[in-house]
Amino acid sequence: MPVFAYKGKTVGGTAVSGQLKARNRAELARMLRQKKVLATQISRVPSQINISFGTGIKKVHISRFTRQFATMIGAGLPMIQCLEILAKQSEVAPMRRVISEVKDAVASGSTLADALRRHKKVFDDLYVNMVQAGEIGGALDTILVRLAGYREKADALIRKVRGAMMYPAVVAIVATGITIAMLTWIVPVFAKMFAGLGAELPAPTQIVLGISHFLRDNALKMLAGVAGLVVAYRVTVRTDKGQLYVDRAKLRIPVIGSLIRKSAVSRFTRTLGTLLSSGVSILEALEITAKTAGNRVLHDAIRKAVLAIAEGDTITAPLKETGVFPPMVTQMISVGEKTGGLDQMLSKIADFFDEEVDAAVSGLTSIIEPIIIVFMGVIIGGILIAMYLPMFDIIGQIQ
Repeated sequence: MPVFAYKGKTVGGTAVSGQLKARNRAELARMLRQKKVLATQISRVPSQINISFGTGIKKVHISRFTRQFATMIGAGLPMIQCLEILAKQSEVAPMRRVISEVKDAVASGSTLADALRRHKKVFDDLYVNMVQAGEIGGALDTILVRLAGYREKADALIRKVRGAMMYPAVVAIVATGITIAMLTWIVPVFAKMFAGLGAELPAPTQIVLGISHFLRDNALKMLAGVAGLVVAYRVTVRTDKGQLYVDRAKLRIPVIGSLIRKSAVSRFTRTLGTLLSSGVSILEALEITAKTAGNRVLHDAIRKAVLAIAEGDTITAPLKETGVFPPMVTQMISVGEKTGGLDQMLSKIADFFDEEVDAAVSGLTSIIEPIIIVFMGVIIGGILIAMYLPMFDIIGQIQ
């Protein structure tokens, strides 16, 4: 999608400028009108080929910056001074460079939102639009506090899920490594010894030896197959249909699918509630939430909600049709729409599902750990027993 540079004025007469992606100039003008900006100049930015290997900035760095920035702004310090202090005290070189560039842009007359928008890989659409709403509404300190709280809760949720899955993943990797090592290195030693016996081997021993021979003879083919599956997966998820199929399949995985669903609902309600409480319009808030949904099924549902609202419908109906949202969520959203307290209702839903995710993670961990341990014991124990069975037969014959 092409990028357009624009200049314009807000309803209050403040000059603004920046860059946005749009299909054409007409769509960009419509997007700006939704933001209550009258475009005075629009020009297409020439496309460039950029090779990027990441920014080196983690989410926790952005959350820390936001909280410190909010505290300083709330204390009444000038914005440029805040940015200068934060740039000097940052221990991460890429983050220090980004903050310095933002400070220079603001010092040159740019708004904070436009300065942040120049670093899209660091500050996403949600971040920039909330800051812009705070600047226009004269409540930047309040918005930054909300934004810091949102990011901290979102980061905490991700850390909980990753932390809970770390131990089972490590155990599974170690168990798989030990099993492969035994089949490829230890079992062949027994195979040479059994070959000199000339006796018929028990069925379990023959099965283990067959698996060992298969792994040794087809190791390269299996590695190539795994690499092919990884490449095929990455190619698939790059397409809209492929991503939709994969995300839909994830939601259907037993136990894990429920965790993914609850996490997605929590992120959606937290993001939308934060944006609405910050003064962002419902349509624009949904557009931003769709981009940060993290799941194609949810993204498409939100896009349908945008179209429905634009035609005068409510947000509840298209969300019901997806099957992603539990009935309780859609009913609470419907109540929030009718009472005019949608942002507060969304925050309550997000808090509830954060607790649900915590409980689901704990339950999943308690289920996975014993399963992996039992699996590892059965596989490794089975291999050892299969290797010693011929020896037991020999000892029995001697006696």
